Amino acid sequence: MHQPEGRGAIAAAAARRVAMTPTAAVVVALDAPAPAPAAVVVAPAPSSTAGAAAAQETAVEAAADAPAQSSSGGGGGDGGSERRSRFRRICVYCGSAKGKKPSYQDAAIDLGNQLVERGIDLVYGGGSIGLMGLVSHAVHAGGRHVIGIIPTSLMPREVTGDPVGEVRAVSGMHERKAEMARFADAFIALPGGYGTLEELLEVITWAQLGIHKKPVGLLNVDGFYDPLLSFIDLAVNEGFITEEARRIIISAPTAKELVMKLEDYVPEYDIGLVWEDQKQNGLVPELESGITSP
Repeated sequence: MHQPEGRGAIAAAAARRVAMTPTAAVVVALDAPAPAPAAVVVAPAPSSTAGAAAAQETAVEAAADAPAQSSSGGGGGDGGSERRSRFRRICVYCGSAKGKKPSYQDAAIDLGNQLVERGIDLVYGGGSIGLMGLVSHAVHAGGRHVIGIIPTSLMPREVTGDPVGEVRAVSGMHERKAEMARFADAFIALPGGYGTLEELLEVITWAQLGIHKKPVGLLNVDGFYDPLLSFIDLAVNEGFITEEARRIIISAPTAKELVMKLEDYVPEYDIGLVWEDQKQNGLVPELESGITSP
């Protein structure tokens, strides 16, 4: 029986493969077998920004085009009780801390359960602690596939014990965010700190600029995001954000309500910009109108 690799093995794998060229890394990614429950894919340290982007886009597109799989190595947790969804994967941003209120922790677990019920796989920041650990364990325990994307430097801090699902080690924060965005069909932010806010605001900005049309949701547990929403409304009133751009953000107090809103979301905002890397970045094409989850 395959035994999951611990944190030390992941770090060792990252050190051995960090010297690979981008081209070699793409070949390895394309030739690799379907991920086991604790598979590790380590991206190389890029020799240049352009080379890293090209290699990463190729590897991510190949992986994203593959059928979604369950964390048990099967066909994606195709239990008869699952509700089918327009989403294959949802990216969840959240804290590496649990927060002081038990309601934050309950919300993370509830969100994980909602993804399982709807047959949706998880993309997240790769940590096994805090709200990240709770949501990833819930999805993994429910038989859905989990993809964790984490910089090698953060592994000693955010990965404890055995990793959850498939862990992809990358060179830095920019690469982490880009790969998370490419894999996802939608985004949800649980409560979190600076990192969660930065990731959230970036994908909102990308939607405003026409880089993608994927739904962005706030799980507003116990009014956690009320001050942020009030600030955004202030920016609208003061003329810095348009009414149309304000509607990019979807919020709800419970996971069930939020996921339902994301399912029904129809993009209204279109700035009319054309980006040179629209085809390569995997962010622009709209979701298929049919059901994509197995």
